Amino acid sequence: MPKSAASPLTHFDAQGQAHMVDVGAKPATHRVAVAGGRIEMQAATLALIEAGTAQKGDVLGVARIAGIMAAKKTSELIPLCHPLALSRVTIDFIAARADATGANGIFCTATAETTGPTGVEMEALTAVQIALLTIYDMCKAADRAMTITGVRLLEKRGGKSGHYRADGQP
Repeated sequence: MPKSAASPLTHFDAQGQAHMVDVGAKPATHRVAVAGGRIEMQAATLALIEAGTAQKGDVLGVARIAGIMAAKKTSELIPLCHPLALSRVTIDFIAARADATGANGIFCTATAETTGPTGVEMEALTAVQIALLTIYDMCKAADRAMTITGVRLLEKRGGKSGHYRADGQP
């Protein structure tokens, strides 16, 4: 799939072969990305997490560390990602009891920051996925039907493409 002049796909060269984008000439700017996602579960599973009585221990504490570690390892997991010197990664959780859809769950947001020539969207998205997968892993004995859903980029600041905010984000 060759990259044409109109194609936004930057990870392909003129012959259509995958390559790492050259960011050597781009200026270093402060960049921030926020990603979010949700894991839905039974009410009893959410209660275990909130009470801190899950068999494997502090579910959200371990998931937070896993998300931060994942952000730091993103370039090792995604083949064409640049390794970045992250200046900050935060992972936040909000527990939600049954809403209009009837789902109980935990919403996770990850914020990644760097000053460099390329963005941190992949680091934020990877952090959310791994944090949510860690929650699944730590609670699967109680609830194998948990569902990870809605993982997406919520906001991005910095760089040539400017500010992006997902629809519905304040």
